[in-house]
Amino acid sequence: MKHFKFYSKSDVLSLTKVRRFETKIGERVQTLKNDSEWPEVLQQSTAKYVLVGIPEDIGVKANLGIGGADTTWHPFLNAFLNIQSNDFLTGDDLLLLGHFDFGDLKYLIEHNAYNRDELIDAYRHAVNIIDEEVEQMMKTIAASKKIPIIIGGGHNNCYPIIKGVSKGLYKADVLPLAQINCINLDAHTDYRSMEGRHSGNGFRYAETDGYMGKYCVVGLHENYIPQNVLTDIHANPFIQYTSYEDIFIHERKNFIQAIAHATGFTEDTHTGIELDLDCIEQVLCSAATPSGFTALHARQYINFAATDAKVAYLHICEGACQLADGTKDDFTAKLISYLVSDFIKANTAD
Repeated sequence: MKHFKFYSKSDVLSLTKVRRFETKIGERVQTLKNDSEWPEVLQQSTAKYVLVGIPEDIGVKANLGIGGADTTWHPFLNAFLNIQSNDFLTGDDLLLLGHFDFGDLKYLIEHNAYNRDELIDAYRHAVNIIDEEVEQMMKTIAASKKIPIIIGGGHNNCYPIIKGVSKGLYKADVLPLAQINCINLDAHTDYRSMEGRHSGNGFRYAETDGYMGKYCVVGLHENYIPQNVLTDIHANPFIQYTSYEDIFIHERKNFIQAIAHATGFTEDTHTGIELDLDCIEQVLCSAATPSGFTALHARQYINFAATDAKVAYLHICEGACQLADGTKDDFTAKLISYLVSDFIKANTAD
């Protein structure tokens, strides 16, 4: 696979701070021993979960956003691989596969003399290339009957993840149809019009192409949904949402009830769990918010969904450790580390 770097055990241990009398997750996670025949080797692995990074911000820029979503993967790994391996989470059932590197596409686009419109078109064309490779990777993982955990990257990657996982589960005779559901903790629907691929329309493409069945958003901000999108959603019986205002301003239902509604609505088949970090207060990302969920809410969402849903995958996206404007925040990586460990604990316990 052209843009994918497979990890060896030495790669993982180089990021793991080994300490006497302690065992870190990085010492216990699995890696591929032979990546030349990786689909077969992956299928033989005893791991239940496969961790993959997509550190890119091309989809965000294609959506007129601020770059930086490509800066989180490596800091996340440094945080995650150095948490303790213990009775709560050993790390034995996780395989760290590697990460995509689309830096050549970004370099090619940004080092040519494009005007603004040409630049946006180039980014959107590049997202199609990203789609193809991510889809193939997700299909292979799901066909091996393993659960992908994907750390982004922009929310554009929800489309190839949904498409690939649905195809893989269908191939593995897990699904009667090549279609899965999704729940999404997000301030936005990412259901904009099909104007070319970007981080704001992945779910629209996934539904239109027949790979996503039901879709439920938790925490939608009423101020940031275009009227045409809202009209489409209200007319679609396969899409539901609970707005942030419904939960915290109007208090029509509490947070846990909103998550329970989402998992109940999507319970008829396997469901992807999506978490866009732009819905969490003060987390660094292209569309950061001063009014949103807390880190505790995000952890509760992951815990509830991983326990209650028929999990197809986990996708955490849009976070940044450094934005293109120079703003930095290393805590984003540690937060994602908590969320991934919460997911594995909850889903394994189930």
